[in-house]
Amino acid sequence: QVQLVESGGGLVQAGGSLRLSCAASGRTLSAYYMGWFRQAPGKEREFVAFISASGISTNYTDSVRGRFTISRDNAKNTMFLQMNSLQPEDTAVYYCAAAAQLNWGRRTTFDSYENWGQGTQVTVSS
Repeated sequence: QVQLVESGGGLVQAGGSLRLSCAASGRTLSAYYMGWFRQAPGKEREFVAFISASGISTNYTDSVRGRFTISRDNAKNTMFLQMNSLQPEDTAVYYCAAAAQLNWGRRTTFDSYENWGQGTQVTVSS
């Protein structure tokens, strides 16, 4: 299994930016499909963004498309989520996830991923 550690969360005002990182160890990240999910208090974990193993294909949930950018640096075993124009509704714990094998049609569902980080808190004040 691959171990994942998120960083880069924090408190930011509405309209601000944050860049989350997900550092992998134990296995080469280039072998994994990767995703970002988030969970707000009292809500279910929801899909945010996906990136294929090569980095060529990406997907976003509608609410973040155009504001967030997912990327990866396989040479550094790290994945990123650049978050711009943050809004209070983006407040959540953000998790990175990795899957060695993936049903393409289910790449946005959290149970498709077997490896998870511990999460990093993002709080956006109004």
